[in-house]
Amino acid sequence: MARSKNGGRYRMSATPAIVMAEIFAVTAITLMLVSVLHFEGGFSLKAENKRVRLFNAHFLFMLFGPIISTGQAIMAFKIVPGTRKARKIVHMLLNLLGIFLGALGLIAIFRLYKESQWAPNVHSLHSWTGLGVIGLYVIQFFLGFTFFLFPGAKKNMRTDMKPWHAFLGLTIFMLAIFTSGTGLIQRFRFLQLMKGREALLLNFTGIAIVLFGISVVLSVILS
Repeated sequence: MARSKNGGRYRMSATPAIVMAEIFAVTAITLMLVSVLHFEGGFSLKAENKRVRLFNAHFLFMLFGPIISTGQAIMAFKIVPGTRKARKIVHMLLNLLGIFLGALGLIAIFRLYKESQWAPNVHSLHSWTGLGVIGLYVIQFFLGFTFFLFPGAKKNMRTDMKPWHAFLGLTIFMLAIFTSGTGLIQRFRFLQLMKGREALLLNFTGIAIVLFGISVVLSVILS
């Protein structure tokens, strides 16, 4: 906060936080693409005899979905020009995109298990938090649509729901950031990385994702 000339208070601008969030988003996407395309031969949902491509697809879809799309949806009310209704629609579409890409990420990892003839690993912390993110994401989307875009919703219900919708949205987003960290650990194990250029690349990818998450949350605090 800062003081105006008449002694009042005004909010700090969220613009620097939004700019930093976009920079870290581009950085994370670029580093992950280099890892997937340069070091590991690409990605695919139909990767016969190339299981690593399914693994790569899982990471890409989860990065673009529950992390990047959700972060952009949270910031949509600050970065999208136009009326508040238009911003709500963009917010909804970005969240819908996040759910869709997250579903593709789940399809990729379960196909990997199927082709590898492994039993699905649902015992790790990454699996628990990842499934939790997707489940909460879907619930949050339908609650948001019902209360804020459905024509029959009452105004007082929207007012009561708004702070809880914002709180749950940020909680899901932060849980997705945490899950990405545990997912990168899984990637290290799957690719048997100990050190080297790709290992450093993944470390910097993780740092960029965390800084993106911090910047998004800061943009909300300052808005």
